[in-house]
Parts: sequence; C-alpha cells; structure tokens
Amino acid sequence: MSEKISVLVVDDEEHIRNILEYNLRLEGFEVYLAENGRTAIEHARQKKPDVILLDWMMPEMDGLEVLSELKRDKTTEHIPVFMLTAKGMANDVGKALLRGADDYIVKPFEPEELGEMVRHKLESTVKN
Repeated sequence: MSEKISVLVVDDEEHIRNILEYNLRLEGFEVYLAENGRTAIEHARQKKPDVILLDWMMPEMDGLEVLSELKRDKTTEHIPVFMLTAKGMANDVGKALLRGADDYIVKPFEPEELGEMVRHKLESTVKN
C-alpha cells in the first residue's frame, strides 16, 4: 500500500496513547492523537483520518458523545469509528453500534496486533 492509512487515536490516558502511537507507527500508519472528545472532533474535522480509535470512558465528553457528534457531522460521518474500550459487555457493544460505531475493540488487547486488527476491520468496513 503506497499511501499511509491515517488513524486518530482518542484516549484520555497518555500512556495508552503513547503505546498505541508507537505500535501503529511501527506498522506504517500515520497517527494523530487526541486526549479528549473536543480535541478529537476538531482533529477529525481538520485532518480527516481514515479511521478513528475512540476510547469510551473519558472525562467531560465520553466516547459515545463524541461518536454521536462525529456521525451527525457531514464532514466526519463517513469516517469509520472503532470503539477501543474496557466496556465489553454485550449491551455496551450494542449501545456503541446503535450510535454508529463501525466496530468494537475490547481492552486489554495486544498492542502489537492492533495494526493488523485495524487493517482487517477497515477492510471489512469498506467492503460492507
């Protein structure tokens, strides 16, 4: 693939952002970071990433609120959003999917495998 896939990583925990950024860059992704929901929405509108990895549990504006805002906005509604969260109960997954999440990655996961998971999920999202 000649053009890098761009990923916006949204998580309020700096160490998680750093781990994700490191591993995604190793896999050849272009990575943008956001530490909160407002910054995530701004980055999504300005940078138009290929995919967004969005944490659910964040202060001020949680991931579901960010997801709803992104899916209501004509400039960002097309961007696949994968929830990246410790909330792995079936009803949590259902809530996120109903709000417009394209997929769901439950923490903990192997950071080394994240790039392949994102590629795979992005390919299946594009095919649907």
